[in-house]
Amino acid sequence: MKRLGIGLSLALLSTLHVQAADSLAEAFSNAKTSGQIRAFYVDRSIDAASNNNRNSLAIGGSLGIETEQYKGLSIGMKYYTTNGLRIHDASAPTAGGTEYDPSLYGGNYDSYSVLGEAYLKYCFCDTALTNTTITIGRQKLNTPLAGADDARMLPNLFEAVVIANTDIKDTTLIGAHVTKEAVGTFGNVYGAGSQLSLQSGYGLGYKAGTSGEFANMGEIALGAAGKDTNGVTAVAAIYSGIPGLKLQAWDYYAHDILNAIYLQADYGWKCLLSDAVKMKASAQYINESDIGDKLAGDVDSSYMAGKLGASMGALSAYVAYSTTDSSAGSQSNGGIITPWGGMPAFTQGMVTRHMFFADTDTTKVAATYNFKDMGVNLKASVYHAAYDIGSLNTYKAGTAWEAKEAGFDIQYYPASVKNLQLRLRGNFPTDFAPGVDWDEYRVIANYNF
Repeated sequence: MKRLGIGLSLALLSTLHVQAADSLAEAFSNAKTSGQIRAFYVDRSIDAASNNNRNSLAIGGSLGIETEQYKGLSIGMKYYTTNGLRIHDASAPTAGGTEYDPSLYGGNYDSYSVLGEAYLKYCFCDTALTNTTITIGRQKLNTPLAGADDARMLPNLFEAVVIANTDIKDTTLIGAHVTKEAVGTFGNVYGAGSQLSLQSGYGLGYKAGTSGEFANMGEIALGAAGKDTNGVTAVAAIYSGIPGLKLQAWDYYAHDILNAIYLQADYGWKCLLSDAVKMKASAQYINESDIGDKLAGDVDSSYMAGKLGASMGALSAYVAYSTTDSSAGSQSNGGIITPWGGMPAFTQGMVTRHMFFADTDTTKVAATYNFKDMGVNLKASVYHAAYDIGSLNTYKAGTAWEAKEAGFDIQYYPASVKNLQLRLRGNFPTDFAPGVDWDEYRVIANYNF
């Protein structure tokens, strides 16, 4: 299924000008199917006070269907599954085990399946609101501060109502209300109730939404303290009417928890010294403040980042810098809170997301080379990120240190098998926490249809 994205590639807009069915029977007979078969192997060797090597292999993916429009209405469903394989003779995947990596399973190292998407979509095609769609039900979102975070076997999924409109030239307006989330498999790398998870995309109560369960957005964020909230209401405007420039503004109102503002600007131009070099500058800003019953305590934090990139032919590179302010609060609010999978930061690593810690400055450099002109559909990227973490962070409160992460990402598309992606990724953090290093490799095969 196409997704609600940060830019203009919105699933909600994909139905504005499609062929409509003449009857309900025709809408179902012309339904489109889509899906993915995914195989994922991950191996992490941890060098710390207690050394450990853990690895897992799983197969799964998704299968979905969406009907053609009939009188503006279409229906979509998508089924997701992950199935861990027993690759260690002495044991099976179990909670508390040390041989298996938890990030490919449900909350208790279980294999599971879930009807992750089930929605009604209505296009106001024959009204004054011609360029408006509304989607109601379970769906996949990819917005800056609430998103799929599809980094392991299954993504985060949501129950929401989302409206999108493009009546204003070069402008997309979005309104949404999100009530529940089913947390994807990536969340299981964090300990339940961990401050680290709260600032890395997974809330203090994310375990309530694992293994395909949809839980209240407040409970996902704060556990029992947020169990009965009214969810998250979001509005956004995205503008691209000036050549080379794209602006977006989002406001997330998490009832009785916080209000979060996200701003981003991207501008691309040709280098003045050479037309062969394309430049791009980007800036982003996040501000969070407590509201209502202040279930997360006093929240007053901000994050700012900038990125400068250049590309010439097959080679592209960028450098990015971010800073999170030093406002200190209770255990649950020192820095930027990101409990719903949104992870837009220019300076995040593959696994290290410390840029949202309070009192932290981060730098990142990255480069990508595309070998397509050499006759091979392969793209290779490398990066290095450094996190200067102050003592006001809440992960290791009172301790200042520098964490680093280097890594690579290789994506290959064999010419002999259309729609197949083979991917090799590696990340190598040092002092993720003081004295904790690891080497991690991921081997992934994705077949899309």
